[in-house]
This record gives sequence, structure tokens and C-alpha cells, in this order.
Amino acid sequence: MSNAAGPLTDDSLFQNDEYRRLNEEHSEYETRLSVLSSKAVLSDEEQLEESNLKKKKLHVKDRMYSIARGSRQGAAHT
Repeated sequence: MSNAAGPLTDDSLFQNDEYRRLNEEHSEYETRLSVLSSKAVLSDEEQLEESNLKKKKLHVKDRMYSIARGSRQGAAHT
């Protein structure tokens, strides 16, 4: 069984410029979502922003996992 967090915490991945950029984006989305979730009531605009941020965050996470998979496969062949 593999560790789900493993691929995204491997220090070698942070040598990849795209991975670092995506990680930063993911953190920014997470921070903004935390701010929105702390509000008791969201405006219609904030609800739309929250939905869009969740989609963007998931897309970024998927891309990060894709890079991690490629990195693992590359390391396995060396």
C-alpha cells in the first residue's frame, strides 16, 4: 500500500519549477478558501468564488500528482 501524501511531500519534487508553482497556487487557493469558510454567510459572488476555487485547487492537485507520478517513474528507470 502506498502513502497517499508521499508523492506530494517528496523534497525532490520541489526541484521541478512547475511543481513549485503549482504548490504555491494550491496554498493560495487553500488560504482563500479558509477565509471564505470562516464566514457565517457567503454572498452569491463569494459562493461562486468558493466553487471556482475548489475546482482550481483540485485541478492543481491533480497536476501535482501527475508530476509526482512522472517523477517516480523516471526515478524507477534510472
